[in-house]
Amino acid sequence: PSSCTALSCPTVGLSNGLNIPILGLGTSHDGGYSHEAVLYALQECGIRHIDTAKRYGCEEALGKAVADIAVPREELWLTTKLWPGDYGYQSAKQACRDSCARLGVDYLDLYLMHWPDCMVPGLSSREVRAETWRALEELYDEGLCRAIGVSNFLIRHLNELKDRGGIVPHVNQVEFHPFQQPLELVEYCRKENIVFEGYCPLAKGQALTHPAIMKLAHKYGRSASQICIRWSIQNGVVTIPKSTKPDRIHENCQVFGFRLDDSDMAALSLLHDGRHVSWDPTHVE
Repeated sequence: PSSCTALSCPTVGLSNGLNIPILGLGTSHDGGYSHEAVLYALQECGIRHIDTAKRYGCEEALGKAVADIAVPREELWLTTKLWPGDYGYQSAKQACRDSCARLGVDYLDLYLMHWPDCMVPGLSSREVRAETWRALEELYDEGLCRAIGVSNFLIRHLNELKDRGGIVPHVNQVEFHPFQQPLELVEYCRKENIVFEGYCPLAKGQALTHPAIMKLAHKYGRSASQICIRWSIQNGVVTIPKSTKPDRIHENCQVFGFRLDDSDMAALSLLHDGRHVSWDPTHVE
């Protein structure tokens, strides 16, 4: 199929047996949400995977869009994230319920700890992450979250959770594009059966004018954004490009009708030079 539809979009299996669509629509704060765009993605493009966060301030608006379309709840994959200001056992549980209320749903498909940073006075970051993760495990056991995971976690943070002996995160969502390839982290996640999900696949637009990417766009008769998204998907990464423009969303969904050959995949993988990185949680304890 040339486009993403509810029936045709490939999925990636989680360790608990669920399947997450490999392509979704990302949202963000600071003007990163458009009601019209979400409606278009759901109605015209068949997108069924939408990623948001409390931090973005658009959960309530997204809930209204989902209600307007009246897509059966079981066909949707809704991800939202817990902001560090809500970390801690009790506050995390309440924040999850509040997100569900704003989204107008009874459960979340995926709930993520947004950053490894912690903001609880008097406790170490390690302690806060542990008690917050315990809250997410209980929310998962209660069925309020069908899957739980983390975002922007490094190997050492994932090892902390693994060493607790409880649920290993189902997903780790991290910035991923040709200029930002945390390959050691990707390999670790695959080894531990943690699905790797990538945000900013277009490097916040920086990839769209790179000569090597533009050359491939010309070769395949595709746009630069389609080349980047296709590269990410062929790497097995769940990919969530953001856009507030219907035409861009339509373009971003047309990535299943072609395939990059091995030499072009390799060429894009060589673009990583460290100069475009905006994700850097290495300072986090």
